[in-house]
Amino acid sequence: MVEDLDPTSADAGVPAHYGDPMREQRLLETAVGLVDRSNREVLAVPGDERASWLHTLTTQHLTDLRAQQGSELLVLSPNGHVEQHAFITEDGTTAWLDTEPGAGAGLLKYLEMMRFFTRVEPRDASGELAVLSLVGPGAADLVPGLGAPRVGAVPGPKFAAGSVPPEPTSLYSVREFEGGLARRVPLGVDLLIPRESKTAIIEKLGVPRAGLWAFEAIRVAARMPRLGWETDHRTIPAEAGFLATGVHLDKGCYRGQETVARVHHLGRPPRRLVLLHLDGVASDHPPARGTAVELDGRAVGFVGTAVRHHELGMIALAVVKRNVADDARLMIGESAAAIDAG
Repeated sequence: MVEDLDPTSADAGVPAHYGDPMREQRLLETAVGLVDRSNREVLAVPGDERASWLHTLTTQHLTDLRAQQGSELLVLSPNGHVEQHAFITEDGTTAWLDTEPGAGAGLLKYLEMMRFFTRVEPRDASGELAVLSLVGPGAADLVPGLGAPRVGAVPGPKFAAGSVPPEPTSLYSVREFEGGLARRVPLGVDLLIPRESKTAIIEKLGVPRAGLWAFEAIRVAARMPRLGWETDHRTIPAEAGFLATGVHLDKGCYRGQETVARVHHLGRPPRRLVLLHLDGVASDHPPARGTAVELDGRAVGFVGTAVRHHELGMIALAVVKRNVADDARLMIGESAAAIDAG
């Protein structure tokens, strides 16, 4: 049985589960499963100046991004708030950006606005490429030749003059795959494949399927933030866990950099990303995205993604005020919540 997500959901258009979400979660944690994430939106950025141009516009160090490499990046507001998050995959002629459902148009509009006389031609490529994810410890075995993903520590490395050119904070190996690209990422391997070939490639791979519910449970347990879920209009990168993957702290000027540098060097961010264990929440009624997290009757944060995990029970990623203690007794509606300090 295949169940699609609610058509009003931001993730509408891909399967929620295939009959047993808990079994699908165990598959993704212990072996490998294929998750249809073809609702992600894809932009293409060809042009000779694409690397240096994207370097100046985003938080990532991209001037030396080479063919068969990938990374993550953010676009910030002038005040340093997170506006966009995307994965970047370079094939030697084009930089491919894949981002959240509904975010592609805003990202493309910004890129077009910033073109000026630069030799780049950004376009919507969502109709060309679809994203599938092989998730689990066995994912890399299905696409040989991909090195392990590297996620940088915070702060980023310092580079002396004349040393090896700076690399992105996160660096993901890439190779050609079935007319598209395969990208090694922390949860497995992302496939950017021709949309018209999606069904044929899924059949050829022959990998057990898992729905987005299972993928989201694995993501939440791994404390990986998602744009629009663990972010709001005033989120800065240090609050939502984006520094290690999407922000290079030693690169030159970009929009919003002053806020990033000030928070990193002078003080802690006002909020932080936490994993919550929820008590007394029905499995079919997890708290909605944006639900207030309260302490002693006052709001101290909001819920991002809440899921039922096959081992941990009901859990959620939430953004709460920095001064909320790890042992605080929090409430989400009528349900208690405790911070997982591990």
